[in-house]
Amino acid sequence: MADDTDDSEKTEDPTQKRLKEAHDKGDVPKSQEVSTWFTLAGATLMIAIFAPGAASSLGELMKGYLEHAHQIPVDGYALKALWRDTGQSVALIVGLPMVALLVMAIAGNLIQHQPLFTGETIKPKLSKISPLSGFKRLFSADSLVNFAKGMFKITIVGAAMVAVMWPHRDEAEIIIFAETGVILEEVWVLVLQLLAAILVIMTVVAGADFIYQKNKWFNKQKMSLREVKEEFKQTEGDPQVKGKIRQLRMERSRKRMMAAVPQATVVVTNPTHYAVALQYEEGMGAPLCLAKGTDAIALKMREVAKEHEIPIVENPPLARALHATVEIDQEVPEEHYKAVAEVIGFVFRMRKRASWRAD
Repeated sequence: MADDTDDSEKTEDPTQKRLKEAHDKGDVPKSQEVSTWFTLAGATLMIAIFAPGAASSLGELMKGYLEHAHQIPVDGYALKALWRDTGQSVALIVGLPMVALLVMAIAGNLIQHQPLFTGETIKPKLSKISPLSGFKRLFSADSLVNFAKGMFKITIVGAAMVAVMWPHRDEAEIIIFAETGVILEEVWVLVLQLLAAILVIMTVVAGADFIYQKNKWFNKQKMSLREVKEEFKQTEGDPQVKGKIRQLRMERSRKRMMAAVPQATVVVTNPTHYAVALQYEEGMGAPLCLAKGTDAIALKMREVAKEHEIPIVENPPLARALHATVEIDQEVPEEHYKAVAEVIGFVFRMRKRASWRAD
């Protein structure tokens, strides 16, 4: 449905349901520049902390091989063991920095959105291999933005490299004749300065790109009024259907109430606007409300009560109070016991008088 809607019609903010559906499909806001920044920051941190020690350890390892080169056996098994031991030594030296760098790369993705596991993005789609779709992507607005962003990064990073390296141009001729340790230390300092300058630039680039990508993704998820209404119908139900169901329920409830009125002991009325049918028999803890209603329903209740010779007692205050405080199939609240007892007592006395006259 969303694909058939003109983007100009998408004026409404996306609902939580739309955002969740996009997330489940793997469509989340993501800036590659933020991931690059975390990787670069991790590399800078690792070089600053581990580079001197790692270089020293690797240097000692190589120095040992060179000093004892004539003593190292080179037959088949010995050469295999040499490669294994060398690999293990190198892995121990650079293993921790590599793991830390991997953690930083993962953090660059996790900080942008919650963990996501979906196969939606790897499903085969014709649009991925269509030449026409590829041509459109190649010359789309996103491609132009990425091209401009790439050119900007090349220009600004190149300028930063020149700014950092140019003051040290005269040291290049001298450093060639220095000892290996001095050369490594000078290179380490220059690399850190260069990475720090690039990191500052990438902080601005990553921040701007993150805001751009998030706004672009949010605008992509926007919905038209028609889509909002359709989603509301799917989640909350069609208002017309709900109204019809509510009407049917009210009619069924009304029929049940009318069927219960003949079992009432008395019907208390307003006399025209309210009616409450009460039932009380010996052994009951309190009178029970069988039915209640106002206006047309109250009129119908009085008609049914007359047909079945159920006593009707006019007591406006009690009728309004019972209608407001007691629900159908519930007992009368204690605060109305006295008033209800007087009405029911009156009905019982009327019955006794009627029976005496009949005798």
